Amino acid sequence: MNQTMFTTPRDLLRYAVTRFNTDQLFFGHGSAAAMDEAAYLILHTLKLPLDQLDPFLDARLLPEEIAGVLAVIERRSVERVPAAYLTQQGWLGTYSFYVDERVIVPRSFLSELIPDFFSPWVSEPESVSNILELCTGSGCLAIMLADTFPNAHVDALDISPDALAVARRNVADYKLETRVNLIESDLYQNVPQTKYDLIISNPPYVNSASMGQLPPEYLREPRIALDGGSDGMDLVRTIIKGAAERLSDNGILIIEIGNERAFAEAAFGKLGLTWLTTSAGDDMVFLLTADQLKQ
Repeated sequence: MNQTMFTTPRDLLRYAVTRFNTDQLFFGHGSAAAMDEAAYLILHTLKLPLDQLDPFLDARLLPEEIAGVLAVIERRSVERVPAAYLTQQGWLGTYSFYVDERVIVPRSFLSELIPDFFSPWVSEPESVSNILELCTGSGCLAIMLADTFPNAHVDALDISPDALAVARRNVADYKLETRVNLIESDLYQNVPQTKYDLIISNPPYVNSASMGQLPPEYLREPRIALDGGSDGMDLVRTIIKGAAERLSDNGILIIEIGNERAFAEAAFGKLGLTWLTTSAGDDMVFLLTADQLKQ
């Protein structure tokens, strides 16, 4: 490609949007459309403020800057690498996290519920002293939980040492090493003998049929962080089975299961699942109390 065809971010933006749409990229890792993702990648690559595209649209770029942006556009289009892996940055709300191919790109409806303390289910956030997060990945939710619940200690675990290395970096970036304890564990295997006020999880929950239909961008992510077995509920079953003995008397278990409500109801409906409202509706996250689990 003759890069002399490009002189400004406006030129690159037009080209990127056309490429992304022509190649039918999938946008499920933060951006909602080709325009948003192209703008983000261009601004990030040029080390410009991510919320200030207009002032720089017609700035003349150096040849090496143009080459750098074109290389990113090419990787996104040809290799279908998620934008977050290209920039090594993922977002949940206002929180930014380091990410790479060792973890899935941060995305969770739980992140919408945490800032409101899972209202109305947690009436006294200051009294929450112990939180357990299962399948922490990059550590993003554990960090949000520690930041939101001021008196809580968070045990965050994952089976993957690679994922925990990423989580460790993020926890250090937020200076939460004394409040977030990262544990390598196959679910409850290495969990301390503690009673938790909250057990939170966004586990692998994609069912086998859906795994076979994932777009290429998702196939760049660790399969272990996505694959939930034939009905998507393999890990959820273990989480629910072990939660009762680890929750405090008034504790609650909250699990995100994405688009798998039908499978969750089939497997656990008799427990009386409470579905929490998120921006995607009432089908993504369910809650069970300690009393329900002990019965």
